[in-house]
Amino acid sequence: MKIFSGRNSTEFAKRVAEHYGTSLGNSILKTFKDGEMIPSYLETVRGQDVYIVQSTYSPIENLFELLLMADGAKRASAKSVTAVIPYFGYGRQDKKDEPRVPIGAKLIANMIEASGIDKIITLDLHAEQIQGFFNITVNHLYASSIFIPYLKQLNIDNLVIASPDTGGTKRAKAYANFLNTDMVICYKQRLVANEVTNITVIGDVKNKNVVITDDIIDTGGTLAKAAEMLIKEGAISVRACITHPVMSGKSYDIINDSELTELVVSDSIPLKKQSDKIKVISVSDLFGDVIKNINNNVSISSNFSF
Repeated sequence: MKIFSGRNSTEFAKRVAEHYGTSLGNSILKTFKDGEMIPSYLETVRGQDVYIVQSTYSPIENLFELLLMADGAKRASAKSVTAVIPYFGYGRQDKKDEPRVPIGAKLIANMIEASGIDKIITLDLHAEQIQGFFNITVNHLYASSIFIPYLKQLNIDNLVIASPDTGGTKRAKAYANFLNTDMVICYKQRLVANEVTNITVIGDVKNKNVVITDDIIDTGGTLAKAAEMLIKEGAISVRACITHPVMSGKSYDIINDSELTELVVSDSIPLKKQSDKIKVISVSDLFGDVIKNINNNVSISSNFSF
C-alpha cells in the first residue's frame, strides 16, 4: 500500500503515514498559468492499494485535486483507490430544504465515484445519511473518540452536554451517555444562513459546566451567542468540542472575545492562525489505525470504543 496527499493536507497526511509506519508517497502538482492542475505520481502505484489524503474544504480546488489524483492512480493501474477525507466539504447541502436548490453533497458523491475511488474514510459527516449517497464503502469515523477521553481527563464537576440545535441532539446524547451526565438543547432561529436571530436553552444549566458539541464551526457567531446565553442562564463555564474548524471571516476574533473557556477542535482542517482559546487534538493516529485495519482486512469496530 501507499499513502499520498493533496497539497493542503500534507502535514496531516505525514502524521497519518508516520503512525501507520510508512512514509508519504512522492507526487507533485503542476499548475498552468490559467490555474489548471495536473497531479503526477513520482513512483509506481501499479497493483498497489493507494490511499489519498485530502480534506475538501474551500477552495474547491482541494476537491478537484483529489478527483484528479484518484483518476491518475486508476489510470496508472492501482489495485484500489481509497479517499481519506478528514473533512467532507459541501456536507451541509445534504437535502433540498427550499425550492430550486441543489443537493450538493449528492453531487460531490457522484463526482467521487466517477473519479474511480473505491472506498472512503471520513470523519463526522454533517449528516450521517450522506453515507447513503454513495454506492461505494464509506467508513465513517467519529471525533468523539478523541474528545471524550479529553473531557474525561479534565474531570469537570457538574458537567452538562449541550446540543447547539435540535439537529445535533443525537451527537450530544451520545456524549452525555458516555460521560454519564445530562444534556440540554440550544434552540436557535435563523432568517438567513450563518446568521442567528435568537437563541434559547431547553434544560437547566444553572451552576453547571457546559460543553457544546458540534461538527462544524464556521463564522463562530452562533457559538459565541450560545456561550453568552448559557452564562446568562447561570452556567459556570462553557466549552465547545467541534470537529471541523472551518473558521471563516472574523471567527478567530469572535472566539477570542467570546465567553468560551476553551474551543477544542480536530486537525481535519489546519488552523489559519493560533489562539490561546483554541486547542487542537489530532485525529491522525485514528486515521492511521483505521487505514492499517482496513488494509489488513481487520474490523475497525475497536476504533469506536473509548
